[in-house]
Amino acid sequence: MIKEVLVVEGKMDVVAIGKAVEADCIITGGFSLKPKTLDDIEKAYKRRGIIILTDPDSAGERIRKFLAKRFPDAKHAFIPVEEATAHDDIGVEQAQPPAIRAALARVHTLSFEPTEEFAGADLITAGLTGTPDAAARRARLGAALGLGFANAKTFLKRLNHYGVTRAEFQEALAALEKGENA
Repeated sequence: MIKEVLVVEGKMDVVAIGKAVEADCIITGGFSLKPKTLDDIEKAYKRRGIIILTDPDSAGERIRKFLAKRFPDAKHAFIPVEEATAHDDIGVEQAQPPAIRAALARVHTLSFEPTEEFAGADLITAGLTGTPDAAARRARLGAALGLGFANAKTFLKRLNHYGVTRAEFQEALAALEKGENA
């Protein structure tokens, strides 16, 4: 049983999560969060903590940003795009149980005292921006680090805001390079 309450977008997300782990969930119903839903999330946040697990798409990211501002100590879990896509649809409900468990095993807390560990030059040097395959490389590295997929600017922000260390980054990057050269 997961201690925190998972905040997800829809009913089918709850079904998919139920196949992977035992957890209580609150459904946002999309971006138009009702006052009762926000009240329920706030109560869970104060009593047990919450883990935001939204779809890896633009709508899910908007919901995540909104909730992160309102609940700054919330935890965040990300399912990689490729593991949340099936039947021409993307979302938590499309993820298989191992992908959901892996995302929940790599939960991060957003730090409002971000580090300045990483800079744009790090992304350029690592081939995570400015190259034809940069988006694919960010997606694979984001999956390895539990940061999800993001454009270069958001990826850099997540590196600095979610407490990724230089050692973790280098280790994940080395594994990525090894996998590409295998």
